[in-house]
Amino acid sequence: MKAKHIQHLYRRIGFGILPSQLNKLSKESKKKIVEHIFKTSQSFKALKVDTSEITDVFVTSMNGKKLEPEVRRKIQKISRQKQIELNIAWIDRLATSEQVLREKMTLFWANHFVCEDNNIVYIQKFNNTLRKHALGNFREFVNAISKEAAMTKYLNTKQNKKQKPNENFARELMELFTLGEGHYTENDIKESAKAFTGYSHNLNGDFVFRKRQHDANNKTFFGKTGNFTGEDIIDIILEQKQCATYICSKIYSYFVNDSVNKNHVLAMADVFYKDYNIENVMKFMLMSDWFYDEENLGNKIKSPIEFLVGIKTLVPTNFKKPKQLIYMQRLLGQTLLDPPNVAGWKGGRNWIDSNTIVLRLKLPSLLLNSAYISNVKNGNEDVMMTTKKEQFKKKYGKRFSTETNWNYFETHFKHVKISDMSAHILACEINDNAKAYLQSLEKVSKQEYCIQLMSLPEYQMC
Repeated sequence: MKAKHIQHLYRRIGFGILPSQLNKLSKESKKKIVEHIFKTSQSFKALKVDTSEITDVFVTSMNGKKLEPEVRRKIQKISRQKQIELNIAWIDRLATSEQVLREKMTLFWANHFVCEDNNIVYIQKFNNTLRKHALGNFREFVNAISKEAAMTKYLNTKQNKKQKPNENFARELMELFTLGEGHYTENDIKESAKAFTGYSHNLNGDFVFRKRQHDANNKTFFGKTGNFTGEDIIDIILEQKQCATYICSKIYSYFVNDSVNKNHVLAMADVFYKDYNIENVMKFMLMSDWFYDEENLGNKIKSPIEFLVGIKTLVPTNFKKPKQLIYMQRLLGQTLLDPPNVAGWKGGRNWIDSNTIVLRLKLPSLLLNSAYISNVKNGNEDVMMTTKKEQFKKKYGKRFSTETNWNYFETHFKHVKISDMSAHILACEINDNAKAYLQSLEKVSKQEYCIQLMSLPEYQMC
């Protein structure tokens, strides 16, 4: 398998591949490499932070004692802190886990089954449900999501009762989670909402079906009539080939190209519709020759999380103060566990604006070089540019302090010449001006050259 195709594969199913790892795989076939990726992501390992302090309070409450206002406030405070811990733990998992595909798929599904909550117990359960089903059966996945405490709160399923149905979940189930807009009627929403009445949860976040609140009458949905439950509704939705097409379209735009090739998506949908096995359709996509077409290489803008984790993958970097990492995510426009709305982040060109591109270009220096934009001179730097660099350091240098492991980078780039580094760090060809700039640099270290490459607009692509 060609080196550039292996790099493309690992940039899409993960966050890049180090030269030492690339060298080990360079003589392997595409089939063997893809099989290895799935094998390493086969098992499920939950991501957890300690929530015992909150669950102990829940046990007390479930034993009949009412939660006092000050106790509720304490729980909220602990939850906010634990959410920061979970965010950081997720970033670390993305950058270091051998189960790279499962983690990347978890990130994908988090922006598909969009949900947020203020209770860390429910947040963590939801996040691990995404992780558990990330490569499994889509039917089981949708059913599990419909019963998650965070989701029943977020889309008001708890308020969905036979006396007064709430249509929020039923609408988003079809519009965002399974079919896409325009492939159902308003009556389908009303009737399916009745099927999900009675869905609730206990304080621990476990699913509870409240039979007395469930509408047990017949419902007519997609031309079928019966005493349907929520699971029946999901079965009928998945009978529609549009469901397979819609999900494959979203997978394609995330992993292949923002411009969707309908023929490729239809081929994926044929595979997915057979059994709704996510692993099978992902294997089909990664084994397809078109996945490696030139038009699909280095054509996608990295999300803020992909950008941050990509840097961390090359040069392990940790913020000395955890809240700094959260603040950085906000500045870049994507904070894990805190989506903008039920539709999630739009992605693509929406990741970049006049503010975020400036920060992205300076971020490698900020994180890896104590906020110095560059330690090198190319003979063309004027006083104004020097002043701007000093202003940037003054503004951000104290705000963000990091610990970096350059020894890790040096180890994995040990046998790579400086002139060959761009092929490992960048996903697309650099423009003539950038080439001229890099060639004009006097003798520099691999560390400095790495920072220079990361500071190019081309590094925004994957």
